Amino acid sequence: MNTSPDIDPAAGAVRLEDLEGRFDDFRQRFARLQTELQRAIVGYEEMLQDVLVAVMSHGHVLLEGVPGLGKTYLVRMLAKSLGTDFGRVQCTPDLMPADILGTHIVNEDGTGRRSLVFEKGPVFTNLLLVDEINRATPKTQAALLEVMQEERVTVGGETFTLPKPFFVMATQNPLEMEGTYPLPEAQLDRFFYKLRVPFPNQANLVEISRRTTGVAEPQVDVALSGDELTQIQELLNHVPVADPLANYAAALVLATHPEIEGALPSVGRFVSYGASPRGMQSIIRAARVHTLLDGRTAVSVADIQRVAKPALRHRVILNFEGEAEAMDVDNLLDELIASVATPSGDAQ
Repeated sequence: MNTSPDIDPAAGAVRLEDLEGRFDDFRQRFARLQTELQRAIVGYEEMLQDVLVAVMSHGHVLLEGVPGLGKTYLVRMLAKSLGTDFGRVQCTPDLMPADILGTHIVNEDGTGRRSLVFEKGPVFTNLLLVDEINRATPKTQAALLEVMQEERVTVGGETFTLPKPFFVMATQNPLEMEGTYPLPEAQLDRFFYKLRVPFPNQANLVEISRRTTGVAEPQVDVALSGDELTQIQELLNHVPVADPLANYAAALVLATHPEIEGALPSVGRFVSYGASPRGMQSIIRAARVHTLLDGRTAVSVADIQRVAKPALRHRVILNFEGEAEAMDVDNLLDELIASVATPSGDAQ
């Protein structure tokens, strides 16, 4: 089977038969992690799985929803279940880049000699929660660009590497709420997934009250270590992606661009910019996780379609008319997925 260029060349030398045991172990670890989180998190089964898929894929996640839905609590419980270091930044309009990254301070030793010492900010951790990210100004938001892409911090000509594993979980309120700033396109593109947090139904509301208003709060045990998570992220590179499937994923990404020949009328009318190559990378990496969770060893069309919306919804930028019409990007992506021919030649 031909594989896409996304797979590391060294991976091609590993036989799938030799990896089947590790694939089974991955499924068990994923299930154990999911079970631990569900001890504390009520409902949100699909969203919770998407969060874990992004984490396993070494990706950052943007959680969008109105206040009070448990977004911050979910991230705290995730850090506990992973047993990793946890840092938090509460974004406000007066937050400065140095409050996130760190800054040089003057240090005086016992002899009175002074020197500049870099005081590390909260970003130097394994799991960074950036709470209400769109309440920070664009200048402060931009401080995360290098952090999220290169996993390092450059301050005053010095470069500092972040610990591994490292990933960002950010929460944001809907843009129509007061006191929020839109995230720059370059920063949105650095998020692996954008997930919408729905309002819980009546049964889940009752269960939430039972778990959170009693004497004891739910406890979450460590289900996966940082080193084990790193090994899983490397393991996923060995899941093969046939060339027709890679081409199908690329066709979905290209279909979000209004300037390409044969673009959907709705895309040409409402979209200003389509998804970037990072969107393609996110689709492939996330599809591999679903492949293993389903007990298979090769990515399918269904895997790619399953991950397309969370991987692309924040990378499709609406134009003025799209914003004015309050176009739902998810509906646009549903139309796009239905129109792009699958490798078998049939539109799904």
